[in-house]
Amino acid sequence: MAELTRVDILFFAALAEAAGTDRLSWEGQDDASVQDVIDWCIQMHPRLARWETSLATALNEVYVTRDHAVRQGDTLALIPPVSGG
Repeated sequence: MAELTRVDILFFAALAEAAGTDRLSWEGQDDASVQDVIDWCIQMHPRLARWETSLATALNEVYVTRDHAVRQGDTLALIPPVSGG
């Protein structure tokens, strides 16, 4: 039987505004990926879908790809695109 994994999710800038919060907790299967967590976030807060393809993702303060596995106790940061000059 698969164990459940808990991941803390941090939203920055416009993502926090769209979600109405700057953090959530996700609980799911232990073989989940960053993309699985993103999909859940969008399901819970559909306004986040606007940024789905352009999000940067960092797991425990290290940038990762969406196929990267999440583990118990991880912190996933979702970062919208930034521009500047």
